[in-house]
Amino acid sequence: MQMTMRWFGSADPVPLWKLRQVPNLTGIVSALHDVPPGEPWTREGVAALRAQVEAVGLTLRVIESVPVHEDIKLGNARRDERISAFVASLEAVAAEGVPVVCYNFMPVFDWTRTDLATRLPDGSTTLTFRQAHVDGTPGEEPLPLPGWAEAYTPQALSALRMAYAAVGEEQLRANLAFFLRAVVPHAARLGVKLAIHPDDPPWPVLGLPRVVSTAEDLDFLLNAAPDEHNGLTFCTGSLGARADHDLPALARRFAHRIHFVHARNVRRHGQRDFDEVAHISAHGNIDLAQTVTRLAQLRPEVPIRPDHGRMIWGETGRPGYGLNDRALGATYLQGLIDGARLRSHA
Repeated sequence: MQMTMRWFGSADPVPLWKLRQVPNLTGIVSALHDVPPGEPWTREGVAALRAQVEAVGLTLRVIESVPVHEDIKLGNARRDERISAFVASLEAVAAEGVPVVCYNFMPVFDWTRTDLATRLPDGSTTLTFRQAHVDGTPGEEPLPLPGWAEAYTPQALSALRMAYAAVGEEQLRANLAFFLRAVVPHAARLGVKLAIHPDDPPWPVLGLPRVVSTAEDLDFLLNAAPDEHNGLTFCTGSLGARADHDLPALARRFAHRIHFVHARNVRRHGQRDFDEVAHISAHGNIDLAQTVTRLAQLRPEVPIRPDHGRMIWGETGRPGYGLNDRALGATYLQGLIDGARLRSHA
């Protein structure tokens, strides 16, 4: 598998030259973070990003993410315009030779946590989710929105929630199918593999519908546009937040359509509470060793990245995206990949 790591551009507290020193890290996952959602990317913008990455001897392997505008998810009058902009962004990415685009279809929020710096027993801090905290947010106070590029006022959030209440889960699923049928033929024409990220967490948040949360959801979206360019980002942390998901089994079931892997571990506390923990299997509820080994055997060419890490050894920076714990995670993952390769040649 191709070891990669996410980089948030020139403003990222972790510079590219430090990422370059992580053993066997060859690829960067990034995006044009200065382009507003719904606006088309340009080839010049992607080329400039690619040049930054290549200047330190790395390769731009995955775009994460090209945002899917709320107009597309809501299926409103501007949907076709926004889809055209998304396709234009794919064309810019393809022109610069980047083979994979990760995206998500989560209404309003990207990944959501209720605390960005929960202290663990070892003294490190981590990202956590507590359902009661979300349930207790009446709307007067803005909820922290980690992972999302803009802060919503309570009024804007209320308006979006009302819009999605009128849409509901069934219509949101239909809007996803419409989007896929519109863009996948273009992705196939361009040679770009689309890799949708599961909902994070994989259940409704603040009453907003979510339709990429279960194995059945994944079956639906893959069948909506049955082409290899319509695929998955297999995120162990997102899918593993549900106790009813058998990750090694899911890895085998969907292997042929997995184009990108996010690897992290979580420790669940009850049905809908969890902490993000060190990548090593024994630290959480996810058998990352078995899951990654299976993926390495079934999809050896796919890029993988250590996902959110703890903040350790006094490091400060972007929550979940410090260098130290992600570098440890990358080394652990590389050991699993090496082990899978050796077993396949035994």
